[in-house]
Amino acid sequence: MTTMTPPTAATTRTRPPVRTPLLLRPLASYHLLLGCTVLLLVLGLVMVFSASSLRSYATTGSVFSTGIKQGTFIAFGAPMMMVLSRMPIRVFRAAAYPMLLGSLALLVAVLVPGVGRKVNGATSWIPLPMGFNLQPAELAKLALVLWGADLLARKHKLLTDRKHLLIPLLPVSGLVLGLVMLQPDLGTAVAVSAVIVALLYVVGMPLRVFGVLCGVLLACGTAYALSSPHSMARLVSFQDPFADAGNKGYQAVQGFYALSSGGILGRGLGASKEKWSGGLPEAHTDYVFAIIGEELGLLGTLVVVLLFAVLLYSGIRIAQRATDPFVRLTAFAITAWLGCQAVLNMGAVTGLLPITGIPLPLVSFGGSALLVTLAAIGMLLSFARLEPGAAAALRARPGVLGRLRGETVAAPRQRTAASRTGASRTAASRPSAPRTAGSRPVRRR
Repeated sequence: MTTMTPPTAATTRTRPPVRTPLLLRPLASYHLLLGCTVLLLVLGLVMVFSASSLRSYATTGSVFSTGIKQGTFIAFGAPMMMVLSRMPIRVFRAAAYPMLLGSLALLVAVLVPGVGRKVNGATSWIPLPMGFNLQPAELAKLALVLWGADLLARKHKLLTDRKHLLIPLLPVSGLVLGLVMLQPDLGTAVAVSAVIVALLYVVGMPLRVFGVLCGVLLACGTAYALSSPHSMARLVSFQDPFADAGNKGYQAVQGFYALSSGGILGRGLGASKEKWSGGLPEAHTDYVFAIIGEELGLLGTLVVVLLFAVLLYSGIRIAQRATDPFVRLTAFAITAWLGCQAVLNMGAVTGLLPITGIPLPLVSFGGSALLVTLAAIGMLLSFARLEPGAAAALRARPGVLGRLRGETVAAPRQRTAASRTGASRTAASRPSAPRTAGSRPVRRR
């Protein structure tokens, strides 16, 4: 008769741990958003160095001056983004009203003669010391997002009434839009309109009212474009830029040449021909996407489009998984704003949309636009840390020094069957005090 020996630890096979899919992990939104932001910042810094080198040399005598300035903005903006990612929601809600009032004051100040600086037909900048410029319209976009989200979150029980739904959101938004249009800055006005539409869409505005609002915004934009000679010239050149390739359609045509000459893999980093003097205007700002297509080819432009698609997906995912109304409204509005700007910029470069002069987020050169965008992404990162299971996953991760020492993620302590049996026996062996009807222990005498 043979006896069976129990399997030992050496003979038993241990199954490999099951890896959770990326999108099912608690920190998926956080890592996707942060990763896309870092990649776009690095790509943008490299392309700004490349696209602005000749212009920088012609103006300052150094090919690195514009790129160094962009790197300075990133050096200030990236730590600010990470600090904001650790801030609680109450800080953002408390800053909403002061930011709105401050941005309105700056929007009025930029229109005062002698205060605002006019560039390319728009008085949108306030000169600052050391050669920097402040663009109040960029701050106004973020302020309107926070104020509108806080307002609608406070009134969420009253939003079935159209009066509470539209007032005071539409009058204040109309004031911001009017001040932006007086500069005039059509691209920023479209981005502000996207913020308004996103806020009202999330709170469930009736489709009929929603359609009327979109129609009114479209009619106002069309009327403004027809009344502005500068905007009208852009619309005419958009229909056929080659008809006036030496004047009104010059920038669009040079952008087409840059994209078409890049091919699949591009000319090579730094080998652009359209950035030379007399070539593509605003190559490091509005038309940096064209330089990407020329130097990195179709593959480079597709990578940029993919990164923006993942970034927008992360923002929508954060908004969908949020339980706080303010977080949901803010996340969706920021995502709509960044997505609108990216579509407007890349659509203008490729000839699908009229030129609006709006920069490509995180990629184009710019101080105010870059800093405000990084602040908005920092808020999205803060919201991503509030997703189900995200806070516990962040607490379980070792710190920077721990990761350098090779420490792994601390697994949660689990009770085995033996420990549960031992605990139950210990509890059963303890004498229990008799209780009365009031569940109070009676002392033994």
